[in-house]
Amino acid sequence: MIAHRGSSGERPEHTLESYRLAIEEGADYIEPDLVMTRDGVLVARHENEIGGTTDVADHAEFASRRRTQVIDGETMTGWFTEDFTLAEIKTLRARERLPQLRPQNCAFDGKFTVPTFDEIMQVATDANRRRAAGAMIGVYPETKHPAHFAGIGLALEQPLLDALQRHGYAADGSPVFIQSFDPRNLRQLLGMTGLPLLQLLEHEIGDVAEIAKYAVGIGIAKSLASEAAVRAAHAVNLKVHVWTFRAENEFLPDDLRVGGSPAAHGNLEAEIQRFLQRGIDGFFVDFPAIGVRVRDA
Repeated sequence: MIAHRGSSGERPEHTLESYRLAIEEGADYIEPDLVMTRDGVLVARHENEIGGTTDVADHAEFASRRRTQVIDGETMTGWFTEDFTLAEIKTLRARERLPQLRPQNCAFDGKFTVPTFDEIMQVATDANRRRAAGAMIGVYPETKHPAHFAGIGLALEQPLLDALQRHGYAADGSPVFIQSFDPRNLRQLLGMTGLPLLQLLEHEIGDVAEIAKYAVGIGIAKSLASEAAVRAAHAVNLKVHVWTFRAENEFLPDDLRVGGSPAAHGNLEAEIQRFLQRGIDGFFVDFPAIGVRVRDA
């Protein structure tokens, strides 16, 4: 059970507080999306554009940094992590990304900083030390826009592997999956590490036999996770992890919604169970406590 951006249904995503809560709730893995600062430090944000997840727009000193650029073929306007040093990033505060659907999380707006990957790894290693026995907390990082960052001289790969090494997560058997939408990035990582790699897919499954040459699994959108797709992936020994399970009616099928409000919570447990019955091997969830209940059942 993978805590998607931490316990992002209960705290603003990609904050240390979100990851800590996910660990307390019993998640197997915590999942940070990683982008780079101008001075080469990995930080956790859903995108390198941070206008929607921080208070950067309220900082007059950074107004001139708002710009438009093309990233992986998509035109984006806003403030980008690669235009800020880590010290500048640390003056910003996180905000809830889905305020209409998660107004309760807005109570935490302005309270939390943007964490570095090293800080997230420290949360995991601290939790491991407190455990008398049992498995280590798993870490499931995603490289965001790796070709873009490599193209501006801020390659993500080696800093990611170095951080895992520093915190004792580089040995064979370490509870790590490195994920990316970019197959070229994963093929590059295959030559750099023996850690498991996972290909993210959103629109189609594609050639699973080809994916199996460089990855141990696929991370797929719920819409792709049919029984046939799961069987095809398993036939070439690929694990199948499915994203993203969220409790709000907005994200649930009609028959599992409760009430009329998009923000109200429906029957997420039943949705996860449906996908587990299709044979999936793991799932990303914004509400780890619910995911843990289903996993343990």
